[in-house]
Amino acid sequence: MTQIDGELDSLVRKRIRAMRVAQGWSLEELATRARLSQSTLSRIENGRRRLALDTLVTLARALDTTLDQLVETASDDVVTSPIVDSAHGMLQWPLKSDPGVTVVRQRMTDPPPDNPARMRAHPGREWLVVLSGTAVLLLGNRRLRVETNQAAEFPTMLPHAIGADGGPCEVLGIFDRDARRGHQRDRGERGA
Repeated sequence: MTQIDGELDSLVRKRIRAMRVAQGWSLEELATRARLSQSTLSRIENGRRRLALDTLVTLARALDTTLDQLVETASDDVVTSPIVDSAHGMLQWPLKSDPGVTVVRQRMTDPPPDNPARMRAHPGREWLVVLSGTAVLLLGNRRLRVETNQAAEFPTMLPHAIGADGGPCEVLGIFDRDARRGHQRDRGERGA
């Protein structure tokens, strides 16, 4: 076993134990859930039994996680820098843990469009948090004020638009893959 394999082996064993303890489960309880003997589970956690793929799959299911999450390694690039989108006044942070999700920080000064035809609808889901100021979220026929430190979550199949209310506001938006694609298409259609 190489050193990297040894580090991963140790990490997975610690992770199994930590997840079991976080659930408040005894060795016996996790062993029962995973259909393993208590002594087998103890030897896995303590490094006295080889980690077999089929056992890891079984333990991942019992711990209500995925095999990928159970064996993922810590990467050196924990801190990320934003991608600057000057044309749209945004900073974007693609999330590595979920490549389908994008986080966007945007400063808005204009109110949302008065024309309902300018509202967009597309597949996906969005979450937003107002960091400063007050935002107005047009959502279908509703007009919602979202104040500093308030959040909103909505399906993007509802026609929607967002803008500032009474002065600049900063918003942190979180877009799933479909919502991000919908907004990218919308910006392309408007030529922005």
